[in-house]
Formats: sequence, structure tokens, C-alpha cells
Amino acid sequence: MTQEKELICVNCPMGCRVHVVLEGKEVISVTGNTCPRGKEYAIQECIQPMRILTSTVRITGASARVIPVITEQAIPLEKMSEAMQEIRAMEVHAPVRIGTVLTENLAGTGVRLITSRTMS
Repeated sequence: MTQEKELICVNCPMGCRVHVVLEGKEVISVTGNTCPRGKEYAIQECIQPMRILTSTVRITGASARVIPVITEQAIPLEKMSEAMQEIRAMEVHAPVRIGTVLTENLAGTGVRLITSRTMS
């Protein structure tokens, strides 16, 4: 079954309107991109969308109640709910330095979750 999708590329400020034709889960054509990154983005977004995850984790012994965290790389969009369940169950104890690894394999993705701020 042929399917068509139109996306706005977010890889650069150009914001190209990219048209993708799929046959099942296979990309047949990509048009409308002005650079190769637009084509790569469109293919990835149609086959397996990926996102950087930012959130917060509870922290004890600090002036704040939560510390900001981020994945070091993008994770599959379909893993977001599972990743957030893991994050909600986490708690760290101050002091914590920026870049502290909280888990090496968030939601089975092989991606590390790190702190994005120092808190004493």
C-alpha cells in the first residue's frame, strides 16, 4: 500500500517541506529537501522516529526538589513512555555534578541518561 507523508524538516533553519512516498515501511522517494540532511531526516522520521528526551529526576539533600536530565543521544519515539516510567522511579542524592550518568541503558535503548546541571 502506497502512503504519502509531508514533513517539515527540523535539521536546519530552512524548514523545508519534505514530501515522502512509502510502500509499506520502505521509503520510495523523498522530494522537497534542499540538502542531504533533509532526506536523512525524512527517512528516519518515517521509518523510526527518534527524539532526545529531557526531563527531571527527584533529588534529595539539595535546595531544589528535582534535577534536570537528558539522554546523550536520541531514542526511539516508541520508547518514550517506557523511558519516562524509569525516570519517574529514579531518585538521586545531592551532591550531583553535571554529566553524572544515572543509567547506562535507558528503557533498553543503549543510551545513557545524564544530569544536565550540578546541584550541591
